[in-house]
Amino acid sequence: MENSNHEERPIFPTSYFPSIAYMSALARHSEILVEHHETFPKQTLRNRMVIPTANGAQTLSVPVVRPIGTHTPTNQIEISYAERWNIIHWRTIVTAYTASPYFLYYGDGIETILTKRYKYLTELNDAIMAYLIKSLHIECTIKATTTYRRPEETKQDYRDAFSYKHPDTTIQYPHYTQVFSDRQPFNSNVSVLDLLFNLGPQSKDYLRRIIA
Repeated sequence: MENSNHEERPIFPTSYFPSIAYMSALARHSEILVEHHETFPKQTLRNRMVIPTANGAQTLSVPVVRPIGTHTPTNQIEISYAERWNIIHWRTIVTAYTASPYFLYYGDGIETILTKRYKYLTELNDAIMAYLIKSLHIECTIKATTTYRRPEETKQDYRDAFSYKHPDTTIQYPHYTQVFSDRQPFNSNVSVLDLLFNLGPQSKDYLRRIIA
């Protein structure tokens, strides 16, 4: 079992290029746990992200395989490479952000992650998180859960937060210039990649200014 100190640490879901709301919440903690033992839920930010494009918000999903069906725990969810989804995602990111101020600075790191083949979704997401923590200069230690705890057993449970379909409308996001601001309304509920490519080193300060 996890030691008693873990009970005080917030639990976050694993996430594929997590949302700005996710990273803002994470940045408020010095240490978090990332859930690896829940039964994997479908259609969440665990394997999908949303980015603004010239045609509006676009969802990019990682295709997954559940080796033991609907009861497969998250840390056993495998990535399917039957289609070249990772190349499609990278090309979509290039199209969406090549004109952004910091694409040349961060693009290579993102491409390196996406062109590497990972067996498990958590491996991919852990690599993404390590890159984001370093790039955003966030001081937060991240550890995987070793067992599953029910929601009533943890004081700060973010596992069902940060929904793209049902965003928290109470969160206040300061506006910043997005690539397609001249033709699309400001889109706040998107992947933190949007922040990184548009604000670069100012991203950490932006995360702190979000009012939740």
